[in-house]
Amino acid sequence: MESTIQSAKKRDNTVNNAFASHFAKSMFLSVAGLAILVFIGTRMFTHIDLNLYGYMVGTITFIGGFFYRFISWGERPPTKIIIKKGLKLLFRKSTPKTVVSHLAIYDFIKKRGFYRWLQHVLIGWGCVLACLVTFPLVFSWMYFNMDGNGYYTVVLMGMDLVRIKADGIIAWFSYNALNISAIMVITGVCMALYRRMKNMQARAEQKFMYDFLPLYMLLFISVTGLLLTVQNVFLHGWMQPQMSLIHQFSVIVTLIYLPFGKLAHIPFRPMSVFARNYREHYGEQHMKECKVCGDKFVSVEQSNDIIQVLGTNNMEFNMEDGFNLVELCLPCRRKYRIARFSGFPTHQVKVKEANQNARG
Repeated sequence: MESTIQSAKKRDNTVNNAFASHFAKSMFLSVAGLAILVFIGTRMFTHIDLNLYGYMVGTITFIGGFFYRFISWGERPPTKIIIKKGLKLLFRKSTPKTVVSHLAIYDFIKKRGFYRWLQHVLIGWGCVLACLVTFPLVFSWMYFNMDGNGYYTVVLMGMDLVRIKADGIIAWFSYNALNISAIMVITGVCMALYRRMKNMQARAEQKFMYDFLPLYMLLFISVTGLLLTVQNVFLHGWMQPQMSLIHQFSVIVTLIYLPFGKLAHIPFRPMSVFARNYREHYGEQHMKECKVCGDKFVSVEQSNDIIQVLGTNNMEFNMEDGFNLVELCLPCRRKYRIARFSGFPTHQVKVKEANQNARG
């Protein structure tokens, strides 16, 4: 038994030693898996659209950047805890509801206002729809064959899925899915730009490279994509090859940029389900009471995890009064900091802050 365990460890070490880092290993396995799926979907590479080759290269580059960003973020002590415990809690009864709220209808943004919610829905679902159409076409997982009698055969992963009328409603939505997504994104981006120019708080906090550039990139992709349809339908293909290259270049640049800018929160968003499950699960068990006012403000598990993470990073907040700063609720924590500077025990004053329950 002992020899079997040692041999298993030896094999594991051999596999890990073949790669320079977790990033290299994850990237290799992802690209290998992608190649296998392309091999299956294209019927052993017999159906590849070389016009989409640039998009394929950009997508693979995006995957590499995403894994680099995710692994460097996932190696942080607090993230490790959320991922580890989030995976264990993934099959909670409330998970489907949380997934719908956080990833489908963006219910949490409604609290900030209907306008912001609508712009996020338009941009978010516009991008999702574009990805659902583009990526299967780029990797030839899905394509269309016309059999000559007015019908298209939809081929999915190398298998004939369904036959549809070339002039039917399903075909129309298939042809115009990217146009619909472009209109959604343009509308949402224009709403976001208008808000950022008019809202005083947004104007005070925003930066061009972080806040405006991602919106301009999405806008440029959507506009050039719509222009391809306009050129094809109304201009009989005039300047379409040139516009096709411009559009393709803009998509590739955006895919390369995506993991390292503000748009990175799009592929990272599913992690919010882990965080919500973590708070709900441990909040139902036992809540931590503030050492000063006695209010229950956070779960015992979360409080202990924070103390553990701070200790891992050699950051100790053990106070002279016999408690850790983490064991105070936010209002008492703020008042305690004032007490350290003023010398007056403001954290012991039984007066609540006027805005401590404010939402925003």
